[in-house]
Amino acid sequence: MNPEQLYPGRLYIVSAPSGAGKTSLVKALCERLERVMVSVSHTTRTPRPGETDGLHYHFCSMPAFRQALEQGAFLEYAEVFGNYYGTSRPELERQLADGYDVILEIDWQGARQVRAVWGDVPGIFILPPGMAALEARLRARAQDDEAVIRNRMLAACSEMSHFDEYDYLIVNEHFDTALDELLAIFRSGRLRLEVQRQRHAALLAMIGRLCD
Repeated sequence: MNPEQLYPGRLYIVSAPSGAGKTSLVKALCERLERVMVSVSHTTRTPRPGETDGLHYHFCSMPAFRQALEQGAFLEYAEVFGNYYGTSRPELERQLADGYDVILEIDWQGARQVRAVWGDVPGIFILPPGMAALEARLRARAQDDEAVIRNRMLAACSEMSHFDEYDYLIVNEHFDTALDELLAIFRSGRLRLEVQRQRHAALLAMIGRLCD
């Protein structure tokens, strides 16, 4: 059985190159829509100023990450710029069982890993309106030096070449428009028959008795 069918919540994958606005869009989505949350990844990288353990990431040492990996605790994992990131499967399953729609903010490689284990997971890819806009957004952060920005631009080209592996494509040129499109995907997902069967079980059972 597809693992998705075991839980009232639904799993989503959202991918984008760094600087495309994914984080801001997903944050706004969670503020606008109830019972949707972002999976908090485990990572071996050092916390940035303002980041809180357990809120932005679960920060852990390399040995601790490797031990969890050997124990099969990660649904997916990846190395990004020399650091490791992974999604805890037990934590994810608890969230889905509680009825939350859960977002995995991962790259195309992680998406492939998840689909290989989980089956059909809706994938959403967010693109910037162009490479110039992407570079401008990266520079506006004022967090990275020139070498890091160059590496991120190269990584962005690689990431964007996999957009056609996803189910939905959003071009984040105008933030409000992109947010409306993202909201539409999640709202329509909640109208799927298998979701409505659980939400309106009593009503559907009554209809079944009356029409039997």
